[in-house]
Amino acid sequence: MSVMAASASTATATAAPTAAAADTAAAKAPVLPEVAAPHKVAPKDARSLSKLFFDQLAVLEEGTHEHQYARNTLIEMNMSLVRYAAGRFRGRGDDMEDITQVGMIGLIKAIDRFDLSREVEFTTFAVPYIVGEIKRFFRDTSWAVHVPRRLQEARVELARATEELSSRLGRAPKVGELAALMNLSEEEVIEARIAANGYTSSSLDAPIGGTDSSDGEDAFADLLGTEDPAMERVEDFHALAPLITALNERDRQIIHFRFVDELTQSQIGERLGVSQMHVSRLLSRALASLRQGMLTTE
Repeated sequence: MSVMAASASTATATAAPTAAAADTAAAKAPVLPEVAAPHKVAPKDARSLSKLFFDQLAVLEEGTHEHQYARNTLIEMNMSLVRYAAGRFRGRGDDMEDITQVGMIGLIKAIDRFDLSREVEFTTFAVPYIVGEIKRFFRDTSWAVHVPRRLQEARVELARATEELSSRLGRAPKVGELAALMNLSEEEVIEARIAANGYTSSSLDAPIGGTDSSDGEDAFADLLGTEDPAMERVEDFHALAPLITALNERDRQIIHFRFVDELTQSQIGERLGVSQMHVSRLLSRALASLRQGMLTTE
């Protein structure tokens, strides 16, 4: 046999098992059923189909078209779980579409973390994920003023402890009693009370009695704070600074002696080596110049 013939024979023998192995791999590849409208599948059918898809999802290579199809189909088939969980929060005043979108995040997390070997129904596994994601959404967005999460959670515990002690004692509980029940320090209880004030807010323009402001009732803003007369002085100082800078050195020195060091005109005259009368004329001229400049600025 020639060398070329031997090589050809060897190549043919090598190719045969390779093709056979490919056929075997293809035979073992999972066959995914086509689901035309996964979101319309009834919950009972979705449970049985989900087991099949999860079983095949575990052996599919991530990133492949088959893996993506299985994952997307599982998401759409189990959307009813999100609608069920979101319905429990219907009375919270938020847009149900937003709540459902947040619940979908929980569903996706549940699908990515579910393991059939745990021998638990997917619905039992997924609902806590969905509800937890929705609760987190309310916890992070319902506060009028953002406070740390530990204080948000402490507020809930504080409300429960206050209600329990009030019914037990027949009066409003003291900080020390709340701290003992909540296993917190008194400082932490006080901090939680302060943080609770940030849960809701009211507009400063809202009427005090909660009625329509068009009735002429006073608003919160009308009773909060007063005008500070010193604010006008601040504005005057800002306007006066460049005018003083524009004076000559001797006039600035006289102004400083009179109004900063609080010297008399006679004392200023002694320091400058001039008479008190001359100091009076220089001071009057400087003040007139400043006064005219202030009037022009206004």
